Amino acid sequence: MKIIDLTEEYKSSYMVCLEDWSEEIKEVSHVKEKWYDKMKDQGLRVKLAQDENGIVGGMIQYFPVEHSWIKGEDLYFIGCILVYGDKQGRGDFRNRGMGKALIKAAEEDVQQIGAKGIVAWGSSLPVWMKASWFKKQGYTPVDKKGLIGEVLLWKPFTDDAEPPKWIKQKKTPEKKSNKVVVTCLNHGWCPAMNLACERTKEVAAEFGDNVEVESINTSDKTTFDEWGIADSIYIDGKKISSGPPPSKEKLHKIIEKKVRRES
Repeated sequence: MKIIDLTEEYKSSYMVCLEDWSEEIKEVSHVKEKWYDKMKDQGLRVKLAQDENGIVGGMIQYFPVEHSWIKGEDLYFIGCILVYGDKQGRGDFRNRGMGKALIKAAEEDVQQIGAKGIVAWGSSLPVWMKASWFKKQGYTPVDKKGLIGEVLLWKPFTDDAEPPKWIKQKKTPEKKSNKVVVTCLNHGWCPAMNLACERTKEVAAEFGDNVEVESINTSDKTTFDEWGIADSIYIDGKKISSGPPPSKEKLHKIIEKKVRRES
């Protein structure tokens, strides 16, 4: 196994989080590309894990905390770390130590940069980005939010490092029309969230003038500071579950029901 920095050769795979087989993810890769072009000069760092045959099976991306949805200082934030294990695509690379190797490489990297610590988010549920996994890697929980238990964890490198905190949501979309209003707040860093927003907007378009769509780019710091939300989808001011991305059929049913009520 080998840990490498992102190169031009693997950039297209990085844009879809290694899901090269998914045409739907590829169709929204331009959203992450736009985010990447903005962030590559603002401290974004990406490392990939290759197996003994040179096939990339894992990745980690991390960036200065001030460009995230976390409050902190002199810290780096892990947006995501993944080891590919889907039945479709490149194969199953789990249980080979790739995750541990990736996070160790990131920690060593940010220490060399001079950061005072590194931060990760995790779920208390046994799904992707498990908080329990980060705890095993020496990370300590410092904050928590949400009903599903989104946990903020960190590993300080200096004695004067200050623990990070979740930035609290400051407002929710308001219904200002007699139409059904679909609001997508999108940061751009995550292909899954990008896909959820694009699907929602596509389905909303099927209802023509009955639905008003509002797209909000939260990678803009001023916009994020206004909302305190990185990625969310609202329909008539009510948040819907967007992870994993809801199907078009589910979205159609939700919006159709709202449209009928407004008729």
